[in-house]
Amino acid sequence: MRIVAVADQAGQPASPDVVGLGAIAHYTARLHSSFDSVRPLWQRLEATGLCTGHQGLAWVEGIAKRLMPGSAELLVVEVNDAVTGAPAMLLPLMRRRALGHHVIEWLSCGVCDYSAPLLADARPWTRQGADAAWVAVRAVLPPADRIHIAGIPRQIHGVANPLALLSATRDSIQIASGLAMHGEPATLIKRICKSSFAKNFHKHCRRFEQMGRLDLAEAETPDMVEKQFATLLELRLNRFRELGRFDLLTQAPVVEFYRNAALQGLSDGSVRLFGLRVGQTYLAVIYVLVMKGTLHALLLGIDHDAVPNASPGLTTIGKLMMWGVTQGLGYFDLSVGSQGYKQHIGASSSVLAELCEPITLRGSGATAYIKLRNRIELFVRSKPELYKAVQGVMRRLRRLKT
Repeated sequence: MRIVAVADQAGQPASPDVVGLGAIAHYTARLHSSFDSVRPLWQRLEATGLCTGHQGLAWVEGIAKRLMPGSAELLVVEVNDAVTGAPAMLLPLMRRRALGHHVIEWLSCGVCDYSAPLLADARPWTRQGADAAWVAVRAVLPPADRIHIAGIPRQIHGVANPLALLSATRDSIQIASGLAMHGEPATLIKRICKSSFAKNFHKHCRRFEQMGRLDLAEAETPDMVEKQFATLLELRLNRFRELGRFDLLTQAPVVEFYRNAALQGLSDGSVRLFGLRVGQTYLAVIYVLVMKGTLHALLLGIDHDAVPNASPGLTTIGKLMMWGVTQGLGYFDLSVGSQGYKQHIGASSSVLAELCEPITLRGSGATAYIKLRNRIELFVRSKPELYKAVQGVMRRLRRLKT
């Protein structure tokens, strides 16, 4: 294999143009260690290209500022067409220290459901093209022991995700769910959801309306954002404490990240809060991202004791779908997880991919451990009784810590 250097901008590492078996991989890559040098391109791809709400510049900058470990390094990789120089995609990554070795992973820090690059356009990708682009990416990355990218969706707005096409990528144990939305808002629930959910939704709405005027209120001012976010936090933590489940919102930096993102979202509508309320009493609050015609549901806080035999959570989701279709949104993303309510609504599910790539001997050991842990978890999940027992033990342990 012959490696030919490709010219790049001053002060930035350049990737090789790889020539092998008579075929040229038509991609080069450039590494950015700050948002300053890549901001104009990021904003352009966000506006005219393809990306999920989890790759909005404001969201990702907030992660780097508030959640990225102090010793970690920001790595934004710009991939370009080697012939024309036109941008192909951006990948936000970071390098951090992990148990005696260095790992390069997605810039997520627990608040990104999906690892998806910002694509410049909707042109189709092939496995050969994705592998060639990845060679260019690898050439500009700093030394590390392994690369681990989880939560890789198969597609980005109908276009194959090049990360999911990589030869080294495999199915993960994570599942994402969602529904396509279309047509008249008044009949949406009946048309796109399961009949059992539609029946329960209307029944629950009637029960809540017996208490007073029921509405889904969007937080449109800083004061409303603060009030709804505080309510979301209280409801969610109370419920998770009761169930003995772990929640990132027990960590102060994560709380500040979400609060700040919601306040920033008032300017462009990319982050929104909605509260289901009767009069001025909140029954539930939901935190969402809006990007490229997609409504991403992230956080939901519910008052389960508000009304017997009625679900504020499912009612909120139904009302939010109706709001979304009035705004011209075409897809409701129910996020990652195999919770039963998603199937009850009628959502379609897809398996996310994962990239575990060892580079050094230390990295091989860590990667082997991750793969073994995933196999054990997959086995436990395949045995309902065993999975239920393990969940019970974990809940009891978490309750002991609180």
